[in-house]
Amino acid sequence: MSKIVEGLFYTNTHEWVKVEDGFAFIGITDYAQESLGEIVFIELPEEDDSLEKGEELGAIESVKAASDILSPITGTVVEINESLEDEPELLNTDAFTNWIVKVELSDESELEKLLNAEQYKEICE
Repeated sequence: MSKIVEGLFYTNTHEWVKVEDGFAFIGITDYAQESLGEIVFIELPEEDDSLEKGEELGAIESVKAASDILSPITGTVVEINESLEDEPELLNTDAFTNWIVKVELSDESELEKLLNAEQYKEICE
């Protein structure tokens, strides 16, 4: 069973969102990294990029497949996790510790439309 962390928001496309002080950290879930297998490359957005909810924010390539990362929320990228550029396999090590982007939220009400841990668990079963 994939690890699911309580207190985060989830999407049905296997991204997670952690909110701290008006910023959202976005990553992929444990289920996503398990499905992808060994991750070999990640394409990240640039700082100051505008993200639209539901649109592509980057892409992940593994030995098995390539997959788009969709933004769960609307906002502006304030930081990217640069360590993933050299070590994308960190997502396989711990998908929840290794966030992908930090975003300044444009509309916090969008969070209400995301899944909680229990709802996300049902999707994964």
